[in-house]
Amino acid sequence: MLPEHAPFTPDQRSALASLLAGLDPVQRGWLSGFLAAPAASAAPAPLAAAGKLTVLYGTESGNCEVLADRAVKAAKKRGFQAVMKNMSEISTADLAKIPSLLVLVSTWGDGEPPESAASFYKEIMASEASLSAVKFSVCALGDTSYEKFCQTGKDLDAKFEKLGATRINARVDCDVDYEDSFVAWLDASLTALAPASSVPAAVEAVASVVTAEYGKKNPFPAETLDTVILNGEGSHKETIHLEFSLANSGLTYEPGDALAVLPVNAPDVVKAVLQAAKLTGNEEIEVKNVGRKILADALREDFDITALSRAVLTKLAEAADSATLRELLAEDAKERLKDFNHGREIVDALLAFAPAGLSAEALTSIFRKLPPRLYSIASSPLAHSDEVHLTVAAVRYQTHGRERKGVCSTYLADLVKTGSPVQVFVQPNKNFRLPADGSTPVIMVGPGTGVAPFRAFVEHRAALGSTGKNWLFFGDQHYTYDFLYQLEWQDFLKDGVLTRLDVAFSRDQPEKVYVQDRMIAQAKELYQWLQEGAHFYVCGDANRMAHDVHEALITIVENQAAITREAAEAYVEDLKKSKRYQRDVY
Repeated sequence: MLPEHAPFTPDQRSALASLLAGLDPVQRGWLSGFLAAPAASAAPAPLAAAGKLTVLYGTESGNCEVLADRAVKAAKKRGFQAVMKNMSEISTADLAKIPSLLVLVSTWGDGEPPESAASFYKEIMASEASLSAVKFSVCALGDTSYEKFCQTGKDLDAKFEKLGATRINARVDCDVDYEDSFVAWLDASLTALAPASSVPAAVEAVASVVTAEYGKKNPFPAETLDTVILNGEGSHKETIHLEFSLANSGLTYEPGDALAVLPVNAPDVVKAVLQAAKLTGNEEIEVKNVGRKILADALREDFDITALSRAVLTKLAEAADSATLRELLAEDAKERLKDFNHGREIVDALLAFAPAGLSAEALTSIFRKLPPRLYSIASSPLAHSDEVHLTVAAVRYQTHGRERKGVCSTYLADLVKTGSPVQVFVQPNKNFRLPADGSTPVIMVGPGTGVAPFRAFVEHRAALGSTGKNWLFFGDQHYTYDFLYQLEWQDFLKDGVLTRLDVAFSRDQPEKVYVQDRMIAQAKELYQWLQEGAHFYVCGDANRMAHDVHEALITIVENQAAITREAAEAYVEDLKKSKRYQRDVY
């Protein structure tokens, strides 16, 4: 271990000691000489030009943008003239002029492209242009708990090939734990494009080790400052306001960003899985990148032990040697598999297909890493220095005779108390940002917990003294119980920060009323705001609410502008392209 007086932080001392412990005498000698050499001699020789490279990304939560930035930096170290482009900024015609292309794209919902990539995806999938001069490789991000895993990446990969582009490295399909797969793909792709690399691996390793800042690879243990139930007594909902300290973390965020929370699995869920596998939990196992751990601790802290998917069942079929499960996984049994997976979790599959139980190693072989959960940040850093706030709905329901619950939402609701440390990092979302001009009007549609980022928006504009008008549409079930942040909105109205507030409480009258109904009722003024340059934001459920709000917006434009439906759709699409229509949906 390095001495405590060494000029490094405790984390840096620990990281350096770990690196040095793994080096042999020859490697230590080389590193010592390299670090002791004069700056001039330590400077690398000029890199031979490796050519132009475009890293194209399509992202929903920001992961692909972060990886694209890393890819560009790695490519420049190898001599490439590398740039990154958002799919929202490029056309199929532009692609034909790109000699070397690396593509990073995520999939969300039912196999759909990210919001910002939707137009590009639609255009290229319909294109017949020749891409014969293009060399490419695709890294697809997805989630194996969804049926159409990495579908957008698979579609683009096949389409590029169909249009004549040359694949220089096989597509890689990454689950939520994508780091190792991404690094291997990037190295292989850059090597295929320019085999000679001039960057000593040891230098890159040292650079990464001594950087011990908090982030995705090193989450910050944020102290919980407060937790408050936002719903009134009698509500059918359980919405929690949480406040965390970011003091001494170095983490920063902007309104529109998300906070990633690394949860732990609930004790009763761990117990049920152990019982189904006929294990005690005291067994020892090896956890990748962690080391030896007691099984019960590993199930609680390291593995996704609930989400059922084809990938999990495929591994379980092998671990349990189940002929019945293999039949269910056959190509001609897709509908039966879909029916089985609906409403069930891994514990149900263990009981059904591994009745004799599993060894600890066999059990953990079917799991993936426990992924972080992203929540829209509900605070402005200008209003709450060194703090970050969330608005979380606890998910609880019953299916197939079992009580179910959201892993992270009920971790925050049941296990996190004031003073508890919660592992977090900031996930930037550049596709959901306030307008740079503070005088620009904004319209915000956020029912339920979808109101979270708009609390941040309004707080931020108040702190900046922005003069632009602010209009919020909020909806929930009952005015009496479910008016989230009611007193704050009333204060903002009183102070003139919030110009308009339209609410829709669906269960307070015989006929249900939703935010899109309130939009239609205020169609004339809403369209007038758009004509004045207003930015339009939506946050919340993608499948129903966001779709209905989108359709309502098109209808408003169609009727108020007295134009055709097609022209109204084009108007709304132009709002998207100019970043005046932004969505944070899930």
